[in-house]
Amino acid sequence: MPIQVLMPQLGESVLEGTITKWLKARGERVSEYEPLLEVNTDKVDTEIPSPAAGVLLDILVSEGTTVQAGSLLAWIGEAGEPLPAGEGPQAAERTPPVPAQAGRDLGFISPVVARMAAEHGIDLKEIPGTGQGGRITKKDVQAYLERLKVEGEQTVGADLRVSPTKDLRVSPPLPPVSPPASLLPMTPVRRLIAEHMVTSKHTSPHVTTVMEADMSRVAAHREANKAAFARDGANLTFTAYLISAAVSALKAYPIVNSSWSDEGVVLHRTINIGMATSLGEEGLIVPVIKNADGLSLLGLARLINDLSNRARLKKLQPDEVKGGTFTLTNHGTSGSLFATPIINQPQCAILGAGVIQKRVVVINDAIAIRPMIYVSLTFDHRILDGASADTYLGKVVETLQNWS
Repeated sequence: MPIQVLMPQLGESVLEGTITKWLKARGERVSEYEPLLEVNTDKVDTEIPSPAAGVLLDILVSEGTTVQAGSLLAWIGEAGEPLPAGEGPQAAERTPPVPAQAGRDLGFISPVVARMAAEHGIDLKEIPGTGQGGRITKKDVQAYLERLKVEGEQTVGADLRVSPTKDLRVSPPLPPVSPPASLLPMTPVRRLIAEHMVTSKHTSPHVTTVMEADMSRVAAHREANKAAFARDGANLTFTAYLISAAVSALKAYPIVNSSWSDEGVVLHRTINIGMATSLGEEGLIVPVIKNADGLSLLGLARLINDLSNRARLKKLQPDEVKGGTFTLTNHGTSGSLFATPIINQPQCAILGAGVIQKRVVVINDAIAIRPMIYVSLTFDHRILDGASADTYLGKVVETLQNWS
């Protein structure tokens, strides 16, 4: 009897996901627990294993489609085994064509369709989609091109039916046409980042304050302890010190560990630090260090290593990117001096850390060279004023400069 492949609930608050990639094709054999497809939930890509061994009889949901937890995605069984009525092969592709509409959301565009559109200078909004949910397929583009070709031939034929007295002088050549711009398809991760950033800017009045800190004592402590940390299985990075300093300041000024609501400011009892992690060209993700105020520097270093490594390998669980109360973005790892980050809603503020550089500074009326860093705090001006934001950021600087 065929086995259903259902969309799992990948976390307590995760109710839907987007099918990003089928790892097996129709008719292909799959082993039990072998990765069958990839699902994206809130920028986390998760491999879904096969619930049984057999042949992938049918795929009911195409790539790029968002479905609710519990939705039927596919059938697995033995080759030639019949499916329940209405669930035969390629059932997902038997949806009626959706007519094109000006300004409609194109949804998922496959790389093949995007490349064809770029090569031929096609506006995809002019093409009716016959795929799942109106998605434009390669066949849709080919049919559209064929129709344009036929219409073009008919137009040329009509133009040649001229009277003997018509002026047949050759027109001057048209100017060369520039090649169309290429199109990068919108990935689920990039779409979520875009939506989240726009929502944040429209939600909170953003203000940024910047200070600098002397990292001499932090650098000395790291140099003296990184070998011992390595023996304990942790790579001691500057990010661990920055998060520790941010946590110390949040404990001193809990108003920064908060969120806005219409009823009042919500003070969070736990300190959960989001750690912005770059995924390269795919964007970024923010895994969360839960209960960071209860961790030592070694504990922070271990968690930072684990979360950042699994983030880049796409091995995070959906719940590991939820529940943050404050965020650090260490943009200095790419050479940035300072920045004005966007608040990670619904949090009150985000701490930015620039690159550590040796600079000339004046200490006790003497010129010295010190490893300096710019730290910025972008905050929700509904919750914090300039003075309270500067007080918090000053505490971060004090903690870093007096590290022991």
